[in-house]
Amino acid sequence: MSDRIFGGIGLMLAALYAFAATTIPDSFMSDAVGPRAFPYGIATVMALSSLWFLFKPDPEPEWPRMGRLAEIGLAALVMLAYAQLLPVLGFVIATAFASAYLTWRLGSTLLQSAIIGVSTALGIYVIFHLVLGLSLARGPLGF
Repeated sequence: MSDRIFGGIGLMLAALYAFAATTIPDSFMSDAVGPRAFPYGIATVMALSSLWFLFKPDPEPEWPRMGRLAEIGLAALVMLAYAQLLPVLGFVIATAFASAYLTWRLGSTLLQSAIIGVSTALGIYVIFHLVLGLSLARGPLGF
C-alpha cells in the first residue's frame, strides 16, 4: 500500500511540475525546442516512474528503521540549508560544508569528510567557474 501512496504523490507532483512549466515565458531568443522542454521531460519521467509504483507495487516493502529515516530527513534538511546559505556563504564554503557532512554520514571519518568536502568544492569551482566560465555564488571570500 505504501508504494501506491508514494506513486500517487509522485504522480501529483509530476502534474504540478508540468503545470508550473507552462508558466515559463517564451524568450524572443528561444530555440525551436523552447524553455519548457526540459521541465516537461522531467515531469514525464517522474509520471512514468510514479505509474510504475502504482501498477507494480512491491508486495512487502521494507522501510528503514526510525534512526535511518531521521538520517535521511536530516540529509534533506542539509540540502535545504545548502540552498538557502549558498548566496550568503558562497559556492565554495557552502558546498564544502554540505559535501563534508554528507560524506561523513555515508561512513567517512571526520578528517576524510573534511578533505573530501574541500576537494569537491574546489574541484567543482575550478571546472565550472575557471574552466567553463560559469557564474557561481561568490560569498564573503570573493571567490
